[in-house]
Amino acid sequence: MSTIVDVTAKKPVRQPVSWGKRLTSGRVYLGALVVLIWGLAPFYWMVVTALRDPAYVFDTTPWPTHLSLENFRTAFDTSRGTNFGRALGNSVLIGSATTAIALALGVMAAYALARLTFRGKYLVAGLILSASMFPVVVLATPLFQLFTDLGWYGHYQAMIIPNISFVLPMTVYILSSFFSELPWELEEAARIDGASRFQAFRLIMLPLAAPAVFTTAILAFIAAVNEFLLANLLSSDATAPVTVAVAHFGGNNGSKVPPYGAIMAAGTIVTIPLVIMVLLFQRRIISGLTAGGVKS
Repeated sequence: MSTIVDVTAKKPVRQPVSWGKRLTSGRVYLGALVVLIWGLAPFYWMVVTALRDPAYVFDTTPWPTHLSLENFRTAFDTSRGTNFGRALGNSVLIGSATTAIALALGVMAAYALARLTFRGKYLVAGLILSASMFPVVVLATPLFQLFTDLGWYGHYQAMIIPNISFVLPMTVYILSSFFSELPWELEEAARIDGASRFQAFRLIMLPLAAPAVFTTAILAFIAAVNEFLLANLLSSDATAPVTVAVAHFGGNNGSKVPPYGAIMAAGTIVTIPLVIMVLLFQRRIISGLTAGGVKS
C-alpha cells in the first residue's frame, strides 16, 4: 500500500519576534552583564594591582601597567614576621578537616531527617538550622575562654571545631532537601533484597546524592577557608590561616604604610584556585544546588 506525500505542504512560518519580547530579552542580558561586572570588577582590580610594580600600586589605569612580580615575592617574604606559604597549608588543612567531618555528620543527619520518622524530628531540624543564626562575634569570648581552659589555644582543633558548627547546618539543609526527593522505591527494593537500612543508604542512596554532596563539599570548604574572626582570635603564628596572615601583612606598627601590592598578590593566590575549581565543576555545583528543588 503506497503512501501519498503532499509535496505542496508548506513549512510552518516563523512568527517575527515582537519588539516587546526583544526589549525584555535585552533587559535580561543587560541585567546579567551588570551583575557580572559588579561581581568580577573587584577581582579584576585585585589581579591588576598585584601585577603592578610596588611603586605604581596606586595607579588608577584600568588595565595592567608597569608589570612586575615583586608583589608576589613580597607576599612570600618571611622577613615581615608572616609566613604566607605556611598559612596556605594551614588553610588547606583546616578547610579539608572541617569539610570532611561536616560531610560525614551532615550526610547521616540529613538522611535521618529526610527518610526516617521519629519523635521530635522537626524540633531537631529546627535546632540544627537555628544554630546558623548565632552571630560569630557573640561566640568569640566563650570559645576563647573554653579553648584556653582546655589548652587548645593556638591549635588546629580550636578552629576546626567551631567551623564545623558553622558549616554543618548548611550541609544538613542542602542534603536533606535532596534526600527527601529521591524515590523511595529504590530504597525499598534494596531492603527487600536483604540489605540493611545502612547498606541501602551506603550502596544506593549515597551514590545518587553525589552531586549534592560534591556541591556541599565545595561550599563548606570555601566557608571554612574564608573564616577570619575566630581564626584571628584562636590561632597562633604556627597555625594561622591565610585570612589571618594577610591581615598581618602590615605588621603591628600603624605608622607604616601597609604593603597593598603584596596584600593584593596574596588575595590573588588564594582566590584563583577557588575560581578555577568553581569553573571546572560548575555543572556539578549547579546540578547539586538545584537537585531536589522540584517535586515530582
